[in-house]
Amino acid sequence: MATLAIEIEEVENDDLTQFLSSKIRAFNAAHWQETKKQPLLVSIKDNAGEVVAGACAKTFGHWLMIETLWVSESLRGEGWGSKILEKLEQKAKVKGCQFSLLDTLEFQAKTFYEKYGYQVQWTQEQYPIKGAKFFMVKAL
Repeated sequence: MATLAIEIEEVENDDLTQFLSSKIRAFNAAHWQETKKQPLLVSIKDNAGEVVAGACAKTFGHWLMIETLWVSESLRGEGWGSKILEKLEQKAKVKGCQFSLLDTLEFQAKTFYEKYGYQVQWTQEQYPIKGAKFFMVKAL
C-alpha cells in the first residue's frame, strides 16, 4: 500500500490551485445540466477611453452571478451604478436567467442592491474579523 502524506502550504501555488479546480469542474460537469459560465461585462469609459465604471458578471444556467460592480468616486451618486445593474439584468434575462446572485460587504452596497429588489439570503458574520458579508439574491 502506498504511503500518503498530507502537506500544507502557506504560499500561492497556481499549479495546485488550477489542478484542484479542474478536478472539481470535471466532477461537477458529470452532475450538472449546465457546466459553462459565460462572461458578462459592462464598462463605462470617459472621453480618453479610461474605464470609469463597470461590472464583471457571469451567467450560469438560470443565474446571473454579479462578481464586481464599481463606479469611480467622481461619478458616484449620479445613477451610473443603477444603469450598470439594469444593463446586466436585462442582458441576463435575454440569456434565460431567472435569478441574480451577488455578495457585498457591510461597508459596500447592501442598501443600493436592496433598493433594486435584492434580498439578503445569508449573512456571514465576523468577516473577515469584525465585519459582515451579505449574500443577496433577486428574481429577475
